[in-house]
Formats: sequence, structure tokens, C-alpha cells
Amino acid sequence: MKVLVLNSGSSSVKYQLIDMNTENVLAKGYYEKIGRKDSFLTHKVNGDKIKIEKYAENHTEALKIAMKQLKHPEYGVIKSLNEIDAVGHRIVHGGEKFSKAVFINDEVIESIKECIPLAPLHNPAGILGIEACMEEMPNTPMVAVFDTAFHQTIPEDRYIYPIPYRYYEKYKVRKYGFHGTSHEFVANRVAEMMGKRVEDLKIINCHLGQGASICAIQNGKSVETSMGLTPLGGIPMGSRSGDLDPSVVTFIMEKEGLTTDQMNTILNKESGLYGVSKVSPDARDIEPLAWNGDKQAGLSLDVYHYLVACYIARCVVAMNGVDVITFTAGTGERGNETREILCDKLKFLGIEIDKEANKVKAEERKISTDNSKVQIYVVPTNEELMIARETKQILKDR
Repeated sequence: MKVLVLNSGSSSVKYQLIDMNTENVLAKGYYEKIGRKDSFLTHKVNGDKIKIEKYAENHTEALKIAMKQLKHPEYGVIKSLNEIDAVGHRIVHGGEKFSKAVFINDEVIESIKECIPLAPLHNPAGILGIEACMEEMPNTPMVAVFDTAFHQTIPEDRYIYPIPYRYYEKYKVRKYGFHGTSHEFVANRVAEMMGKRVEDLKIINCHLGQGASICAIQNGKSVETSMGLTPLGGIPMGSRSGDLDPSVVTFIMEKEGLTTDQMNTILNKESGLYGVSKVSPDARDIEPLAWNGDKQAGLSLDVYHYLVACYIARCVVAMNGVDVITFTAGTGERGNETREILCDKLKFLGIEIDKEANKVKAEERKISTDNSKVQIYVVPTNEELMIARETKQILKDR
């Protein structure tokens, strides 16, 4: 069985074709700058990278060009698109409507559109990807896998905001959480690594990349997470602020005479590590400066580490304990300094890190000592595989 996983952005399309009999990636690619004259596709097969510089006016054209590479006579991996058994689409926001992956039909598409106000940048792109696939592969079953679905098990007292309840009733303003496929994948994988059932563990997964979130996973279910109504909430990120005193927003808007769009740009693209460091949203750029004494770079990391550690502690409260903490995504997988600093701040939990084991980058490994009361693991995430697995299961249950 072959599943095509599609992750559509506002001006990009990422894809992977996965053989679900072996769970091997046959080919993958990334089409960037769709709608611009300098748009291009990077296609990878067996470690070889092929760059195709070709203008794609829209997602449909981009998908057609990408699918041609899958069938390419020289480096193609299939002879016909009919060999693709299903397409799994990553959809960011499913609101309260979806607690699991679903077959895509007209009703589902309408529901995704209804959630656009909650994810104005992401959901329209997801719909474009679905429509492009329907045009290119009209007879292929398609499944929507939602970032928010995994978090639908969070208890009501943790997802309701302490604002007038009428805003929840009228507009469904509440915490939703994101990175669900990553959190679920890592939780299941670390349980396998520990030789235990995920249902028997209290796990805190730290998905630390330019987008970042923390999730408490108890008995295999999400019971708390850092991101909120949108992916802007929670811990500070590469260029996103995370949680703030709400008056910070209104105060700056009044002082600067800003529109809501302008303020959203500041909070999403000019804040977080970038905002404080004044340098970059990428920790790899900031850390060398910080280690060499740059005050702003150092301050940005201090703020980041403190608030991430605080949210991990919050997740301990949510589960009344913790068995294992996992680190994943860009910084989580490769940032051994960040992991060590965070674990040092959490020593009160009885955490003891193995500094030699912690030198690992982007590989599965236990990095805590045998004496540590909480086990610490690095577990590279694989959201595409998780989407493919959910798509396969939906077809199986059909």
C-alpha cells in the first residue's frame, strides 16, 4: 500500500510517498514560493536531490509538476498515479468537529472552511492542497489528519479560557493545541523504546523547533498542551511570542497606532527568540553569539529556557507526576545545550542527565542516567509517517 502525505502551506507544498508495507519513504519533495516567478521544487529519491526550477502559478500546477517527478522515467518510483492508494492531508485546525482523522468529502471540506477564522493562514492552504489532489487524482481516497485532533481529550477545565463564557458559546474561543501528530508519534515511540505500554506512562513531550509546544500525555492521551486557540500561544518560539499579558497587545497597539493585522505580524513574525535577540529566529544563529557574550542573544535564550521549563513543570502538575520527558523537532533533537539547561532547571524532579549520552543529535537515545527519577529521551519526530499510519487505518476501517 502506498500513501502520499501532503502538507500544504500558503505558498508551498511538502510531500512524501510512503510504502506502508515497509514504512519506507520512496520519495519526498518540497515545492517553494508557489505563485512567484522564482518558484522551485526540490525532489529527493534514495538520497539524491533533484532541483526543478519551474514556475507554478498555483497549488494545482505545483502538484502536477511534483507528481511528474514521482513518475519520471529516470528517477521515478511509480509508473502511474493509480499506484497511490490514498492521500493523507495535514490540516492544522479541525476545531471541535474532529477528534480523529476522517475521509474527505464535501461536508468535511465545508467544516475545514468553517475553521478558517481559527487558522486563517493554514486552513485555506490545506483546502488548496485537497482541491489540487482532487483535480489530479479524482478517484483516489483522501483523508484529513488534524493537528488539533489529538488534543480533543484535554479536560474542559484546562481548555476553557477565564473570559466571558459567551465567547466560547458564540465563537468556540478555547485552547485547541497543535503538533498533535508529532506528540502522538513520539509518545508511542518512546513507549516502544522503554518496553512499556503508552497507556501506562506519564509523558511530557517537548516539540522544540521554530514552532514549539509542550504536551502532557497520560495513558496515551493529551491532557494538557501549551499552544492555545492558535499556534501563537504557549512558550516563546523562533518568531512567535507565546503567552503574554493581554494588555501588552492593546497597550502597544494604542501607543503605535497599529491595526490588528500589523499586531499579528509583530506577534507571529517579529517576537520570540527573534524579538529579544534582535538577530534571528533560529537558535543555531543565536547560540554562538550567546556563548560568546552577546547580551541580547543570551537574554533571549534565558527567557526561552525559563519559560519552557516552567511549562514542563505545569505539565507535571496536570498529570500529578511524570515518568519520562522527551525532546523532539529541530532544537529538541539537535540542541544538546538546550536539553542540558532545561534538565538542570528541572533537577527538583530528581532528573539526572548523562552528559556524554546527551551529545547525541537527531538520533533516538536515552540521555538520563540510571539514577534519574525521570527518564529523558531524544526521539526524532516523524509527522508524515504518523499521518500515513492514520490514513492507512482509516482505509482499513472503511
